This record gives sequence, C-alpha cells and structure tokens, in this order.
Amino acid sequence: MLEIKNLAIQYIDKKVVVENFSLSLKKGEIISIVGESGSGKSTVLRSIIGLLSNNGKIISGDILYEGQSLKNKSLKDWLTLRGTEITMISQDSGGTLNPIRKIGTQYIEYIQAHSNVSKKEAEEKALSLLEKVKLRNPKNVMESYPHQLSGGMKQRVGIAMALTFNPKIILADEPTSALDVTTQAEIVRELMELREEFDTAMILVTHNIGVAAYMADKIIVMKDGNIVEQGTREEVIEHPKDDYTKKLLNAVPEMGGERFV
Repeated sequence: MLEIKNLAIQYIDKKVVVENFSLSLKKGEIISIVGESGSGKSTVLRSIIGLLSNNGKIISGDILYEGQSLKNKSLKDWLTLRGTEITMISQDSGGTLNPIRKIGTQYIEYIQAHSNVSKKEAEEKALSLLEKVKLRNPKNVMESYPHQLSGGMKQRVGIAMALTFNPKIILADEPTSALDVTTQAEIVRELMELREEFDTAMILVTHNIGVAAYMADKIIVMKDGNIVEQGTREEVIEHPKDDYTKKLLNAVPEMGGERFV
C-alpha cells in the first residue's frame, strides 16, 4: 500500500536530517517509528503527507502510495488524498483547531471541503464520529470552543476528524505524549479498536517504546536520521541487536522485577 525507498531529506542550509530510510506498509498493519527527539521520526511522517516545513525537501529516494509516487503531487492531487485517504493525528490536536471558532463549525467545514454533502449531512456525520471516539454528549462538544475542552477531548476530536472518510492510512505523530497516563491508555486502546474495525494501516511515531511494543506489528528504531534497527515487534523487543535499542528498552521502568514493555 505504501512504500518508502531509500528516502533522504534535507532542510535548506542544513545537513541531511534523514538518510536511507525505507519501509513497506500493508493494509491494516501498524508500524511504529521509535527514537529520541531530533532523530527524524516526525520529518518522515511529514514527508509522506507532503507537509515538510522550513524549506525541507526530499533529495533522494521515493514515496509510493498504491504504486504512484507522492513526491511531485500537485495541490489538487493533495486535496484529494490528504485528509481523506491519508490522514494525520498530531501530538497536540488542540493546536490544529481554530481557537475562536466552535468545534462544530470547523468540523462541518472540513467535511464539506472534502465531500459534496449538505450542512445537515455533514453535521450528522461529525456527531457520529465524535460518538465513535467515545466523546460524551457530542452535541455539546460541537457547540464548544477548543479552550472549553480538556486535552484528551481535543485529542479525540482530532482522531474523529482523521477517521471521517475511513482513511486507508493514518499517520500518528506522538498522539498520546501530551496527555496524562490514564488518558494515554484510553486513546491507545481506542486506536487499536479503530484499526480492528476499519482495517486501517497506521504509522505511529513515538519516543515511548512501551507504546510501540503494545500497538505495532513492526518497529523501526531511528537515531540521528538513520534506521539503526527494524523488524517485527517480537524481534526488536525480545532480541534487540543494536546498543541504542537496548538502551531504550533498559530505560523502561520496572515494578516488582517486571518491565512494562
């Protein structure tokens, strides 16, 4: 479904920030990219969806979606793909919402921008998705401004919007790191349930190897813009080969002699 071949990314006047990155994502599969801040994880995600910032550019390699390159897509092509077939959940969904507009106004506009439906149909669809991500009283959520919602509620709004058009691929960039531990666990379970229901593929970026071990079918470990280890969840967690991977695993807390990974 999605294949990245020997990708290299550079920002203007800076060194190459991602080198020789490759992955192959199948339908319904979850791949987690793990690594410390600055390792290039989020840059890879943004390159997939054509949203590299600060004059970032792909200098070599290719990204193929259903056999077609995404490197030189036009704005019109991206309007068809982005937000519908390929969607993104950011670390802070609240930061992507307009603070002076109600959730409902923004969500309805988003739906109508990507589909030919009436305002009433868009509202019904939005309410249905908000309910699906376990937001209580979705009508109240629609009538709320972002600042009136908790961090977990805003994150659920972001997930609902990402799922609106039953995307084939979700790019999740640290979707739980800004939340308290209890809400993190709830969001992780909900993402797994949604994968089961819609058979949606996912690339999950996280610095938490415990979350990766729970969610992912395959794990890629990055350091300084390079892949240092990759394999199935069992291969990477149970039989790590690279010293950096071993350090990440050793950093996971233990309780009663049991490591939670």
